[in-house]
Amino acid sequence: VSCVLSTPCRVHALQVTGEFGHVYEQQYAVALFNSVRFEIEGGGGPQSQLLHRKNPLEDRSIFSGGLFQYLEENKRWRNRFVFVADTYNISFYENKVAHERSLRPKGTINCAGYKALTSMEEYLELINTSLPGIKAKVGSGQFVKCATQFPLILWHPYARHHYFCVLTEKEQKKWHAVLQDCVRHSNNGLSEECRVQTPAFTDAMRLHRQAQGHYGTWDMMCGGPPQILANLVMETLHPELRNLIGPRLKGKIQQRQRNWMLISEAVYKQVLSQTQAQYEALVQACEVQTSRLDTVLRTDMDQIITSKEHVSGKIRALVLPRAGQLLRGSVQPFLSSILEALMEPTSRGFSEVRDVFFRELVEVSKNTLNGGGKDKLAEHMEKISMLAFHPVKMQSCYEKVEQLNLEGLQQRFDVSSPSVFIQRAQILMREQMDNAVYTFEHLLHQSLEGKVQGGEDLCKTIHCCQDRVLKKYDYDSSTVRKKFFKEALLQIIIPYMLKQLSPSFHLDLPRFQELIFEDFSQFILVENVFEEVVLQSVTKDIMMAVKEAAVQKKHNLYRDSMILTNSDPNLHLLGENPSVDWATQFRGGNEEPEGALGGGGQSSRRRRQVVSMIQLDEMGPLPYESCLEVPGVDFIPEEGEIEEVEVKAKEPKEQKTPTEPDSPDSVQEICYHSKPVVEMMVSASEEDLALLTNGTGTLTLEDGKEEEVTLITTVVEEMHRKSPQWMSAPQEVNEQLVETGREEDEAAIKNAIQEIEIAVQEEDGERITQCAVDSDAELAPPLVDSSPSGHDDGGFQPPTNEALNEGKAQPILDALKTEDTVVDPGEVVVVLEPGDTALHNK
Repeated sequence: VSCVLSTPCRVHALQVTGEFGHVYEQQYAVALFNSVRFEIEGGGGPQSQLLHRKNPLEDRSIFSGGLFQYLEENKRWRNRFVFVADTYNISFYENKVAHERSLRPKGTINCAGYKALTSMEEYLELINTSLPGIKAKVGSGQFVKCATQFPLILWHPYARHHYFCVLTEKEQKKWHAVLQDCVRHSNNGLSEECRVQTPAFTDAMRLHRQAQGHYGTWDMMCGGPPQILANLVMETLHPELRNLIGPRLKGKIQQRQRNWMLISEAVYKQVLSQTQAQYEALVQACEVQTSRLDTVLRTDMDQIITSKEHVSGKIRALVLPRAGQLLRGSVQPFLSSILEALMEPTSRGFSEVRDVFFRELVEVSKNTLNGGGKDKLAEHMEKISMLAFHPVKMQSCYEKVEQLNLEGLQQRFDVSSPSVFIQRAQILMREQMDNAVYTFEHLLHQSLEGKVQGGEDLCKTIHCCQDRVLKKYDYDSSTVRKKFFKEALLQIIIPYMLKQLSPSFHLDLPRFQELIFEDFSQFILVENVFEEVVLQSVTKDIMMAVKEAAVQKKHNLYRDSMILTNSDPNLHLLGENPSVDWATQFRGGNEEPEGALGGGGQSSRRRRQVVSMIQLDEMGPLPYESCLEVPGVDFIPEEGEIEEVEVKAKEPKEQKTPTEPDSPDSVQEICYHSKPVVEMMVSASEEDLALLTNGTGTLTLEDGKEEEVTLITTVVEEMHRKSPQWMSAPQEVNEQLVETGREEDEAAIKNAIQEIEIAVQEEDGERITQCAVDSDAELAPPLVDSSPSGHDDGGFQPPTNEALNEGKAQPILDALKTEDTVVDPGEVVVVLEPGDTALHNK
């Protein structure tokens, strides 16, 4: 299929990337002009009060652990070791040893554009929209029969889907938080450090989609530039292929959907590889012109700015009357409701960040006050330093923002979904948490450096630093939120106004290009000036709306008139210092950090893990870790196929010869192998047999303790006991044997056996009658020569004689009938004492 579709896909991708490339080259020059102008004129908002960490995840990994992964190739579940690096890419290995040896992973997932799901119902709702007119039921249309009731699914509209599952709900929640964090980080957008390429790419993408009639936010504006370009190509190619190939697919519902998913994945791979090459060539061609353009800009900056202001004035006079009318009639009435929908969940999320940070510091203070000292403090600070990147601890903060709902406003203002704003707010919350933690670390380290403090003094120092950081956090979070609200309102309103105004001025705008000098035409584009005029027309109203909202106490925002300047002038000097290594300075640096993992060959240092490993209660390591698997199900039979499946199930199966330990073939066997198992054989009386059943129950052991056990198997069988055969000896030998049996002394028993053998050698031709002796003592393995039958018990307690157990006397001649020789009873002395533990069974 991929071979047949390669040519039309390549042609379509070349056409889309070619059109985009033309717009990108124009926007690259405009972005370079804005960058140089900002560098010369300066500017910016209020200064941040908290310190900012440049590389917070250096020598760190996010998470790692075992997951069951479904393999499409053989339709089976296998156990994989999953490792989430600081790049938030998910790599899975055969096992943990393969990762530690820096072997190549089985696969790597870039989570940009994915959605993390925890139920098959959610997944089927998304799958049913893939092919028109084909909808599978929840009970009959599953692609995968999950091995457990705790699935984890990564869904993508074009790329391959990934299926995982875990054994417990606790694991599912933790892994879901990690996967959501990977998606959130990958969807964060392009790096703002690239002051030319990033704005050029985003503006080119927006203008290209607006030319196609697509205004407003776009959910697939995620990942790197090649991925975004691939999503742009698939936005038009995917529906065409679906209408062309969908009606021709044959088979059952789930089989058609599966085939379509495979086709979509193959096409997306081809498009992505092509956009990667096209984008690299495009960036390289623009960078060649950078030096020449930069020289022109710095030479003629004043003339360029004057020319742009002249054109802006002409366009403003044309556009503002119509834009003001649209603003008053269709935008201003909804500003307060849009802002309220954004502010409430966002403010609750930032407030939760503050509470989580405060609770962690209170816990540190308690442990320090209880006599932990600096060693305990350093241990807790090692964990708190990565608090912002701990998806499980930050989950409560993220959930507050997920309540953001723009229902009723999405259709009016052409907002596809609020997910763009939710993920952006969550990223800002994570940044503010990390800034607060990083500032607290430096303030605390500065206060403790070169000082010897006890528990109470440490607590006072912690509280002092905590109060300073919380005040700075309140101010910075207010500034960040107000900026977020302004940007969100612009992202909602500007596309709506452009969509309404563009048709009216589409024919008038080209004539303004004649007012621009030809030498400056590549830096001043009429389309960009038109958007700036529309932006200026609505900015004043947005600023006023945010300022009015700041007055309300429920949002906990500072007024614009409250500006903190030089509140801590020496603080930013601390930000130039490297991050504090608490383990080295306060714990000696000899202890291995908790959750340390190998760095996959990237560094000789051990990577410290942000999220601790999942350790289930009363569960040991999984056996057969590298080959643990569960049979997959190709599809769930539909109506009419159930009888056929039942007939096949009744057919006898071939028995395979047990050669090597095979993988468990069911979820029950996974649980069986994943729990510690101890097999015991316990004798029971006839009264106890009625209480023991095959299943789960409580068993009373010999010491009187009751233990809860599973898989009880009751076996009733007769045990024929035989006593060990001992040589008869004189009276003193028997007395010695009785005494040693009572004391359970193995050495004395061996001496008695040796004396018996000496007595046998002295009495030539004399037959000695064998006596049965029961003993509960742990007997040593008898010598080969000491046993007439030559039986070696290997150290196990030998069986006893059933007749002696009942206390009945046995004739000497009946005990040994090996020969016809008659033994004189006077030559044999047998001593049987009732109650003697050395001679009777209990």
